[in-house]
Amino acid sequence: MRFQYDSIGERVMESKTTAAFSAADTHTLLGALDALGGVKGLDTLDLGCGDGHYTRLLARGGARRAVGVDGSPEMIHLARAETRAGDCDTAPIEYLVAEAAALPQLGPFDLATAVYLFNHAPDRTALHAVFRRIRANLRDGGRLLAIVPNAGAYPAVDWSPYGLRIVDRVPDGDAPLLKAQFLTEPSVDFEFREWAHADFAEAAVEAGFTTVGWQPNRTPPADATRDEEYWTAYRAWPVSSLMTCTA
Repeated sequence: MRFQYDSIGERVMESKTTAAFSAADTHTLLGALDALGGVKGLDTLDLGCGDGHYTRLLARGGARRAVGVDGSPEMIHLARAETRAGDCDTAPIEYLVAEAAALPQLGPFDLATAVYLFNHAPDRTALHAVFRRIRANLRDGGRLLAIVPNAGAYPAVDWSPYGLRIVDRVPDGDAPLLKAQFLTEPSVDFEFREWAHADFAEAAVEAGFTTVGWQPNRTPPADATRDEEYWTAYRAWPVSSLMTCTA
């Protein structure tokens, strides 16, 4: 399913910088990294890196090595262009086109991040393969921090005020297919699988992770654009949660 990003890459980039759910995801992930003591001196791997947004955050945080991997050649092209134009001289950044289920041996790494990666696994076999390849690239004791969608919201919850709309759920194979839109200008269609958190946990344990945990989505401080009432409504049923695993 990653091929869809070859044609909507620039809209994905726009969503990361404008959508409220993306702001909450970044705040959540940065908070988790801070709780672990930061990334200074660590070898880091960013899976499903897209335009390299989180790969560059790892580099700016002082990572010794920052590697971004994505299955979409267009997203990797955008990532390299954004990195060249930015201020990421603090650590080497490498980008690689590769599917996570067939990830080569690139490590070992101390930390892996994955933001909306697992929900693109087309079936259970692929989902388990992704977790196995991540575990194989982590040192013993290494961490995986993953932002994953919360299942079961559609049709009960409208995420449109936060930059995302689910328009349909289609029963299909091992997990329903959700048809969605990034509410950029113009909006763009995309789709992903509605895996349950239990499916992710099962795959992580099977891959050899020793601990699996969950943390609720955190939201940025209120401001004039997004006040506390806005974020309170979002926290009642957020788009995502943070999955934490120890190798």
